[in-house]
Amino acid sequence: MSKDPLVIFTPSGKRGNFPVGTPILTAARQLGVDLDSVCGGRGICSKCQITPSYGEFSKHGVTVADNALSEWNSVEERYDQKRGLPKGRRLGCQATVQGDIVIDVPPESQVHKQVVRKRAEVRNILMNPTVKLYYVEVKEPDMHEPSGDLERLRVGLKEQWNIDVPRADPHVLTHLQQALRKGAWKVTIAVHQGHAEASASIMQVWPGYYEGSLYGLAVDLGSTTIAGHLCDLQTGEVVASSGLMNPQIRFGEDLMSRVSYSMMNPNGAAEMTASVRAGMNGLFDQVASEAGIDKTLIMDAVFVCNPVMHHLFLGIDPFELGQAPFALATSDALRLEARDLDLELHPSARVYTLPCIAGHVGADAAAVALSEAPDKSDDLALIVDVGTNAEILLGNKTKVLACSSPTGPAFEGAQISSGQRAAPGAIERVEIDPETKEPRFRVIGSDLWSDDENFAEAIATTGITGICGSGIIEAIAEMRLAGIVDASGLIGSAAQVGTERCITDGRTHSYMMWDGSADGGPTITVTNPDIRAIQMAKAALYSGARLLMDKFDVATVDRIVLAGAFGAHISPKHAMVLGMIPDCKIEKVTSAGNAAGTGARIALLNSEARAEIEATVRKIVKVETAVEPRFQEHFVNASAIPNAVEPFPILESIVSLPKVSFNSGEERGGGRRRRRN
Repeated sequence: MSKDPLVIFTPSGKRGNFPVGTPILTAARQLGVDLDSVCGGRGICSKCQITPSYGEFSKHGVTVADNALSEWNSVEERYDQKRGLPKGRRLGCQATVQGDIVIDVPPESQVHKQVVRKRAEVRNILMNPTVKLYYVEVKEPDMHEPSGDLERLRVGLKEQWNIDVPRADPHVLTHLQQALRKGAWKVTIAVHQGHAEASASIMQVWPGYYEGSLYGLAVDLGSTTIAGHLCDLQTGEVVASSGLMNPQIRFGEDLMSRVSYSMMNPNGAAEMTASVRAGMNGLFDQVASEAGIDKTLIMDAVFVCNPVMHHLFLGIDPFELGQAPFALATSDALRLEARDLDLELHPSARVYTLPCIAGHVGADAAAVALSEAPDKSDDLALIVDVGTNAEILLGNKTKVLACSSPTGPAFEGAQISSGQRAAPGAIERVEIDPETKEPRFRVIGSDLWSDDENFAEAIATTGITGICGSGIIEAIAEMRLAGIVDASGLIGSAAQVGTERCITDGRTHSYMMWDGSADGGPTITVTNPDIRAIQMAKAALYSGARLLMDKFDVATVDRIVLAGAFGAHISPKHAMVLGMIPDCKIEKVTSAGNAAGTGARIALLNSEARAEIEATVRKIVKVETAVEPRFQEHFVNASAIPNAVEPFPILESIVSLPKVSFNSGEERGGGRRRRRN
């Protein structure tokens, strides 16, 4: 029996023995406990809050001593002083195992509490799947003309359908003869026709005429969420859609945190591969259950993902993607079998992954290109897939350019003092009266604004828990429009702005959106570090787009498409006020929803689209922002709100940006603040 201390997690009940000194976050990861970590255990995000329990627990057979965890440390003290930790809480990445311990993971620290906002977009797709059904009548065996049952089935297929199928998958042979005889020499077969005639194969045989259907999966494997759409391969109908949080989040929110985890842990990459594949199988169970079908009827699957997720899903260590020149193990489209990836579908289910464009521009960007087709556009289209690593396409019929920009997780609510991912109770829409400076907002789970008399009743079950990505974008843009924030990103004092909602916060100020102290809820503020985090993220996004415009030798674009689950919820006006996207007519800024998922569905349902995107990707011009000198210049300029040097005439024609500056003229929070970039 292990002499290492026993760690028990509630409410999951998962337990295991760990050496003294093991961080609680590490123990949670190894046991598969849903304990969130945005920063990958660096003690930055405070998302891994846990509540230790002490005393005797007869249910668990342990007695927890007062010194079962390491002592409160300076990181926890700093966070408690700055933001406040609820009484009894610890940070899972800082508290280490010293003895037997019972750990409760509160709901707000659980990964699975988040809302997945990816859905199947309506789209007309020409049907031509790689897996099709054929009804075949087979000649009975003849002693005078000896041949195998499979060979005669192939002859019948050629004669009746003019299709050459050179082989059958091994499992087919185990029940082929029984099916032929049970069906009186009439069978229905599923044939995977692949990308070349030589790769065609019989996947399944049913006796007689099979009246059912076949199914395929289009999966958008994102760094934060996984979305799957189950499609009928005969009709193209989306029969079920489901999503879940990527279980790899417990290894780090952003991609580089996961690359770092694989570098620092001998089996780190393998752990993350096993984690995402297990999550994938859970997703398959969900969609099959929702559609009421047997999972073994799922015979084809298409996956799109960014390069790091691509490698981890395939079982490839992403080490090389963490350093220049960001070399991919392979950038080509891949045609695999599901069982090679531990995916629990039909025994012969095929898997297709779209090609990656470059080291940081993945198969998800290729799927967006397939869905939105900038290469077929008469006008110049800028397509931005907003995420922790934004992928950007700019092009028309003449050429298409692509790059990625490291926006980080701030748009997801990470690195924000009151930030959280999209979940019930999170502020998602914000308006601020420019005269009174009073805010009103909406939270996920209710359609009412906060100044509605029925608002309190409407949110009674969820409360107000924080602010999500779309909420923080609208909040900062509204603060800029109301003159609460200046172009440099500084929040003014109460005297400068004219509202007591601007409160002193160290050497700067914060704007109070919601005071929850009266009912024991959180106080939600927008701080200067929050604004700085969004400035860095939006500057990276804008700089990538501007760099592509430089390469195209244009100063403006004709239209902008915001893609991605998060992009679908961004207000175009507020995005432009922030300077996230270039100046453009508001009506020409549209949302494509989950364009990567749509591209995956197109590739699933139309085999010719696979060849098309493979050819398109080879023509896309890749731009590496890391080695482009002008990227940094654009980044510095784009740090201002909306921009330090570039005019936004279209925006200025519809909104008025107050010409305020809070960088000088008043003593604040202990002395004059010198601006630091």
